[in-house]
Amino acid sequence: MSADKLHIAIVASNRFPIKQPFAGGLEAHTWHLAHSLADAGHEVTLFAGPGSDSAPGIACLDVQVLELSPQARADVSMPSDTFMSDHHAYLRLMLDLAASSQYDVVHNHSLHYLPIAMARTLATPVLTTLHTPPTPWIQSAVAACDGVGTRFAAVSRHTASMWNGIVDEIDIVPNGVDVLGWPEGSGGPYLAWSGRFTPEKGPHLAIEAAVRAGYPIKLAGPISDPEYFAREIGPRLNDRVTYVGHLDQRELAALVGGAAAALVTPSWDEPYGLVVAEALACGTPVAAFARGGIPEIVTADCATLVPADDVDALAAAIPRTVALDRKTVRRHSILRCSAETMLDAYLHLYRGMMSAPVTRLHDPVKHLRPAGRRRRPA
Repeated sequence: MSADKLHIAIVASNRFPIKQPFAGGLEAHTWHLAHSLADAGHEVTLFAGPGSDSAPGIACLDVQVLELSPQARADVSMPSDTFMSDHHAYLRLMLDLAASSQYDVVHNHSLHYLPIAMARTLATPVLTTLHTPPTPWIQSAVAACDGVGTRFAAVSRHTASMWNGIVDEIDIVPNGVDVLGWPEGSGGPYLAWSGRFTPEKGPHLAIEAAVRAGYPIKLAGPISDPEYFAREIGPRLNDRVTYVGHLDQRELAALVGGAAAALVTPSWDEPYGLVVAEALACGTPVAAFARGGIPEIVTADCATLVPADDVDALAAAIPRTVALDRKTVRRHSILRCSAETMLDAYLHLYRGMMSAPVTRLHDPVKHLRPAGRRRRPA
């Protein structure tokens, strides 16, 4: 492999394919990163759910399926099928990566604990991007390996702060979007909301704000929680509140680009807020709850932020958000939220990791040392 061309293994979810329409923002981000790397001339091998997109420069690893014997299934300690499937898929992957020397860097985007816990078994440098607040399983993996074996990056300063005291050092690499794939739109008379239909994304709050402000709204995304959709969204649909389906990227860009503004209404602290960056790339200004990493993405000339869960404030913010200049919004996206900016940051990290291999600062068998005995200084 030449000094300029890298072979990167990207580890994503073993459950969801990396293809359009995306299951969520994490899958969209991973797809765009893989394609950006390949377009830049690098070789990418992707571990993700079956059916993921392959393209020139992108190969896919198979997810190994576990067929348990009747005897194993009869064990009273048998965990759920989902847990066992995930565990087996990542265990097999990490053992295969440990035995391989074909990659320059392994970039972990999964939310599973094994890629972190087993990173120290690889001769290849490992980078883990933290897309969420800490979870018990991942915190356990970090603690078990003393944080040795993988370097960490976070998608926002907010996300990095959530890991304070768990991970010692974290690089900040904000997610980016392909601004060519999200072209500037002309706007229109309606508002747009996009994302997974779950309570934590708060689409029912977006509907309430649009109705109070007197604007029609179009909503798009996968119905990840059918009970929530039936209870909170279905009864609110009418000729001015419409669900347009789970759209692919081109269709979604047309929807967002044709909107007067995009509403972003998380009921939890979004680690980043990819839908914000996508809307800005279309020149569509954003009215959003000031939660999580969202305030790091925007400025007053491209978005209006209001207190979390304050529907009245969000409704009041819509008219002044619609009035923001779309070209200024688009310009902000190119400077701050582009995939090119993200790609440059990750390539810088990759090459830095390759030139400075991880040094084990902790004794992997410290629990075997007799109590009260100290190591001599090196």
